[in-house]
Amino acid sequence: MSTHSSRRSFLGHAAAGFSTLAVSRLARAQAATEPPPRTAQAPLQVERAVAAPVNVEVNARPIPNFEPRDRSRTRFGSLEYRSGLVLTSAYRGFGGLSGIRFLDGKGERFLAISDQGGWFTGTIRYSGRDMVGLADVEAAPLLGAEGRPITEKHLWWDSESIARDGNLVYVGLERVNQILRYDFAKGGTRARGEVLSVPPALRKLPYNKGLEAMVVVPKCKDQNMPLAGTLIAFSERGLDADGNLVAFLIGGPSPGQFSVRRTETYDISDAVLLASGELLILERKFSWFTGVDIRIRSISLKGIAPGALVDGPALFAADLGHEIDNMEGIDAHVTSDGETVLTLISDDNFSMLQRTLLLQFTLAE
Repeated sequence: MSTHSSRRSFLGHAAAGFSTLAVSRLARAQAATEPPPRTAQAPLQVERAVAAPVNVEVNARPIPNFEPRDRSRTRFGSLEYRSGLVLTSAYRGFGGLSGIRFLDGKGERFLAISDQGGWFTGTIRYSGRDMVGLADVEAAPLLGAEGRPITEKHLWWDSESIARDGNLVYVGLERVNQILRYDFAKGGTRARGEVLSVPPALRKLPYNKGLEAMVVVPKCKDQNMPLAGTLIAFSERGLDADGNLVAFLIGGPSPGQFSVRRTETYDISDAVLLASGELLILERKFSWFTGVDIRIRSISLKGIAPGALVDGPALFAADLGHEIDNMEGIDAHVTSDGETVLTLISDDNFSMLQRTLLLQFTLAE
């Protein structure tokens, strides 16, 4: 059996445990951000250590082909494969990456979250258009309003979604279905999180199938974008009466609730808003017979309104015959040549059977 086939088999079994692995992996991942027991001699040293970012060395191995079965193929639906990396690190807290947002327009400086209550920042290094590694990577715990790691609160460690609006960064906590707002102008990853007021229905989303993806519709001076100033929050598998996926409009001109048509048992794992006003939703599903599948759908922002049911075409789909894992994060940037590049990142569940992948595609049409 080839290494690739073995990985597919192992990954298929591991994928079924995405939810059940969460508790067991908590102890391993939290060890990097939780403070040691307090001592009477040095309580201040402990607090400073908690707040201090940690330098992390990340190794990168290239993924030359997205489909090992056909190495000449580069086009997959509406996407063209550019490059990919398998990321590893000796740092115990590296992994569980469930969201990514770029801090610049070049697709270089990034901000990512681990679903164990941690930030990761760094820079993607390129050779031409291909990613070749990460540099200047730092890890730090997400802090609450009191300046302590959010992991100190019961079930507040499951940070699954991230959205950015300038210096404001929003983080969604799935199991408690809360949203924290961080002002990065006040210390970057050392900023303290403010609990955002959310609709009561959002707080009632299913345990471990709740808040999974968020995007902010920016207020553009030169563009009248629908829902400007709105935070859009998607559930992973919170269903309405018709079995469709529940989502929320928070703030903005028309707050409320809407639904995304659920098809082929896919769940939402992340979303990104393109400058064109096109909303891309990253989805995944698992079956004991086929393993893990992922999909990207396009939704028109103009169709989203309170009470609406929105749908859109699939631009891309992949399964374990491709170089995928538990893909949980997506973002986009536009190159100097005008190409829209999508970046996907995977959550390895802190499992030796899964991988942290960073993939990039050009949106071809």
